[in-house]
Amino acid sequence: MILVTSPDVPGRSIERVLGLVRGNTIRGRHVGHDFQAVLRNMAGGEIKEYTKMMAEAREQAIDRMVDEARALGADAVVALRFQTCEIMKGAAEMLCYGTAVTFRDEE
Repeated sequence: MILVTSPDVPGRSIERVLGLVRGNTIRGRHVGHDFQAVLRNMAGGEIKEYTKMMAEAREQAIDRMVDEARALGADAVVALRFQTCEIMKGAAEMLCYGTAVTFRDEE
């Protein structure tokens, strides 16, 4: 599955737009990670526990979006975007969305 943030894929012609596809996940903070994060925040630098958690959330959201695109018979998802929002204190949603498309057969 080709995934791009651009509205098209260079060298390929979009034949059909299948529609919006999306995937999401909601993650909550972990008390143990919060304690480590507070310590790291005081010292400065990257909060690795949260970086890892957000990377895992992005990958899961992408996987769910790709599953939805495959179910429609898509060759690619164009105009891919991410969005996050706080659902409640300590929990956030990671949303991945784009437009599922098929390509013309190359002659």
